Amino acid sequence: MSFPTPNPEQMRLIARVLSLHYEEERLQSEIAKELGLSTAKVNRLIKQGRELGMVQITIKSPLLRFFDLEREIAKRWNLKKCLVVPAVTGSASTTLNEVGKGAATLLQDAIRDGDTIAISGGKTLSVMIENMSVGTEYDVEVVPMTGGVQGQHYTDVNHIATELANKLSGRAKLIHAPLHADSADERDLVMSVKSVREVMDEARGANVAVVGIGAVVGADSTYYMAHPMSEAERQRLYQSGVRSEFLGHLIEQDGSVSGNSFNSRLVALLPQELAKIPVTMAIASGLEKVEPVAAALNGGYFNSLVTDEHTATALLKEEALHA
Repeated sequence: MSFPTPNPEQMRLIARVLSLHYEEERLQSEIAKELGLSTAKVNRLIKQGRELGMVQITIKSPLLRFFDLEREIAKRWNLKKCLVVPAVTGSASTTLNEVGKGAATLLQDAIRDGDTIAISGGKTLSVMIENMSVGTEYDVEVVPMTGGVQGQHYTDVNHIATELANKLSGRAKLIHAPLHADSADERDLVMSVKSVREVMDEARGANVAVVGIGAVVGADSTYYMAHPMSEAERQRLYQSGVRSEFLGHLIEQDGSVSGNSFNSRLVALLPQELAKIPVTMAIASGLEKVEPVAAALNGGYFNSLVTDEHTATALLKEEALHA
């Protein structure tokens, strides 16, 4: 709507209405009564003042920088949702807890009764569940997307599935198979077992998937807990172009699935199958996860991301270097 240019008296009236409405937080009906105007007239004057540029809204909040990071990351990787939470300098564990809380909130916003939730194992998902505060019971089923890892009880996919189902008052379906088979043929044999096949089919048909992203360098890399390697082997893996791991799959910098033979031995959903699930949420925290997250996002396997401000900032800087 375009208004005619006001004369000085009209400008004064517009300014008076704007002052009462925005500075004194008066209702339009109250302004109309005080100034002897109709409510419709007050509404038009407010709109006219805004059109003339007489109103400037400034929002001051430390959270604005998080919103900027979320917008930039979502735009760059075409994400439906990106959540960036505060980082606590000098405390990786506290920061991870904040990421866990954010992921828990995002997951609870996404699920509905009747949904199937597919999950990976890992420390990040364990922290998400620990920080989940649930006041509602959900009619959901939680299923693994990978086989299990012996000796890693608290981060194993079956334990994660059980704990998440308990938190949501839902049901868990467990998988009785290892994540890593000794050969591609053994992997095919395991995947053909009816009980394993049924779990994988349910995971493929899930409504929501939640996945942790792993690094392939660093002493704390969980990939090597499940698949031990010497330092020399780890270096060769990195030099071959591998930068990320999720669901046990090794991913290269451009997001493509590595041709490494380790991938052919996995009892797990394929990354391309994960990408077909309607809501796919990745969770990661820490500067050691910057390259892994970038690689995974480059593959387009997720449509949602939860991370912390330091990781998010470094992620965009990393991307700028490769642009």
